[in-house]
Amino acid sequence: MKKKIALLTAFTACSLAFAQESPYLSTSVKNYSRKVDSIVYAEKINMSKELDAIDKRFKEEKITLDEKQRQRAEIASKYEKAINEKVDARKSELEEATREIVKNAVLNPKDTLHQYKNQIMFGMGGIKLSLDNDKKVPADYLHNWQYSIALTGTGYTAKDKPLGFFDKSSDFKNTVLNSSLFVIKYEDQLGKFGSPVFYRLGLGYRWDKGKAKYGRVFSQENNTLGIADFTKGNLKDTYLYNYYLHIPLELRFVLNPKYINYNGTSYLDNRSRQLSIIAGFYSNIRITSTIYNKYSNEVSKRIVEKETLNHGVNDIIVGGKLGIGYGGINVFVQKDFTPAFNNNAKLTNKYGLQIGIELLNVYF
Repeated sequence: MKKKIALLTAFTACSLAFAQESPYLSTSVKNYSRKVDSIVYAEKINMSKELDAIDKRFKEEKITLDEKQRQRAEIASKYEKAINEKVDARKSELEEATREIVKNAVLNPKDTLHQYKNQIMFGMGGIKLSLDNDKKVPADYLHNWQYSIALTGTGYTAKDKPLGFFDKSSDFKNTVLNSSLFVIKYEDQLGKFGSPVFYRLGLGYRWDKGKAKYGRVFSQENNTLGIADFTKGNLKDTYLYNYYLHIPLELRFVLNPKYINYNGTSYLDNRSRQLSIIAGFYSNIRITSTIYNKYSNEVSKRIVEKETLNHGVNDIIVGGKLGIGYGGINVFVQKDFTPAFNNNAKLTNKYGLQIGIELLNVYF
């Protein structure tokens, strides 16, 4: 019995040590360990019941002390033999599990697949969080869902000055960060397992905010959107909000690909820090638009007016995106190819231009 226990202890220690190096310990090893534990546990329960019965008979003075010790020794010997016989019957499983441990220890000395499982990357511009509990092989990491939050600076340009972000002739006040973008994307690899090219298809919410210059406000009169002087009191704040359903289609090119070998196949290591170029197109479907004014007068120190914008705004916008990312840092530029405002808007600059930074990326 002592030899059996020593063998099982050594085997368990070996299994545990290997499990620390390899979280994906073979199924045969786990099954064998569970079966042995079940055998020992079941026999110990039965043995304890018989020993308790002997102790009870001794307390009731039905047997002597010598008889008690003799019966306990016989029961211990009986269950020692039972455990040995049942474990011997599983000897072939033990040998197979041992061979599996040796094979994995030699062929997979380091778990390069799972060593970065569930990770957080902090960059100068944001956070990347990966949740990969269900991923088991390298191919699983080559497609994922991503939720991103980006803070953007929205400006408007003229048709003949498509990149004039800080155009002084614009009716809008130049602001560095004034809008945001929330997107869920699905990413998958294009080509073979070693391809550095991925595509992304997403659905999100874009919120653009603009502010008129020189203390003036946006107004809609006679089915026309324009900018006018404010005459209701002391203007404290004014904005024009455009809310869109955002649908992006992108390509991501990995510039510093790294690879991992698994079962004789080379895979792109999509868990490593990557330098990537992102390029693509998007369409925005307008949900609603609002003019917001906050002011004070002789009657009240705080008056807020919100007016739904019904004129001068296009319902569909198409544009392009170009960005670069590394680890948790992702910056991009988005340019609307079609104007956000139509002919019913008396504005000099109508084409949206955004410079953004992704603050959070969650992969799952």
